[in-house]
Amino acid sequence: MHEEHLTQWQRSHSYLGTAHDRNEGRTRLVLGLTLVMMVVEIAAGTVFKSMALLADGWHMASHAAALGIASAAYTYARRHAANESYSFGTGKVGDLAGFASALILALIALMMAWESVQRLLDPVSISYDEALIVAAAGLVVNLVSAFLLGGEHHDHSHGQGHEHDDDHGASHDHDHGHHRDHNFRAVYVHVVADAVTSVMAIVALAAGRFYQVGWLDPLMGLIGGAVILQWAWSLMRTTSHVLLDAEPTPGLAAKIRGAIETDRDNRVADLHVWRLGPGHLAAMVTVVSHHPQPPAHYKALLGGIAELSHVTVEVEGCDEHPTGHAPEHPPAHPVGLAASHSDHGR
Repeated sequence: MHEEHLTQWQRSHSYLGTAHDRNEGRTRLVLGLTLVMMVVEIAAGTVFKSMALLADGWHMASHAAALGIASAAYTYARRHAANESYSFGTGKVGDLAGFASALILALIALMMAWESVQRLLDPVSISYDEALIVAAAGLVVNLVSAFLLGGEHHDHSHGQGHEHDDDHGASHDHDHGHHRDHNFRAVYVHVVADAVTSVMAIVALAAGRFYQVGWLDPLMGLIGGAVILQWAWSLMRTTSHVLLDAEPTPGLAAKIRGAIETDRDNRVADLHVWRLGPGHLAAMVTVVSHHPQPPAHYKALLGGIAELSHVTVEVEGCDEHPTGHAPEHPPAHPVGLAASHSDHGR
């Protein structure tokens, strides 16, 4: 048997992002700051009767919920990265966490909108001076949080290169949106949304304090709810595409097909491409050819597509000659016997 030689074909199925540990640590730090400010803002909004401040506090609560889910997802993915019961690793746990937090955020947005409408119909007096102080403090916490998280988001917004060594010893430097850690990126976007909501609360409170336009306070609550709802929908749409194994990068399937079909008379009969985790994509390809080659040949054709971390190739020999007649000699590899699986770039 060949058990002693199998290690050269076996690969790790750990598809976590390259900055997984760093993102986990930053997320926990910002979670602590957010929880403290959330309690202060909700308590102050209730005491001072400010809907804008309550909206900002509940937006903080939605942010804290998202951060809590994100932190738990990082921990779970890291601890179970080598768990063989997960066929393709735990790289998509963060996307699952993002989808769950999006549902929570949508519910909170609806609650904020309902409370704001109630305040518009039945106005209450507001302690503007005290509420302004708390709202300003909330904005400071949001800006500090954005600063702590901003480095990673900046890298991914403008492109962060990653190197992957393939089976031929070559390295590739590439820049694609699928390298983004959706879990961490969602946290950053939510912090920015929190800061915007804090600014709206300050504007509403200042207008009410100096120009006696109390209706602006609950109106800002409505706008804040709309901001959260829009963010929740965007996150839900992005993560659901990953969870449903939609094509991660427009045009990638065509690129894979072109790389294989430009060689000999190859035709791609079946192709599936999906995301395994931040910076990791997988592909399953069925190739039909009159001159079938070993699967390693077709994987080599895909060597220039550095996005692929896990590739499975199945080769089928075509019995029909290009002219429509049966070939004089059978294919070098009988149909189905050239099927093979391997990891490309790992």
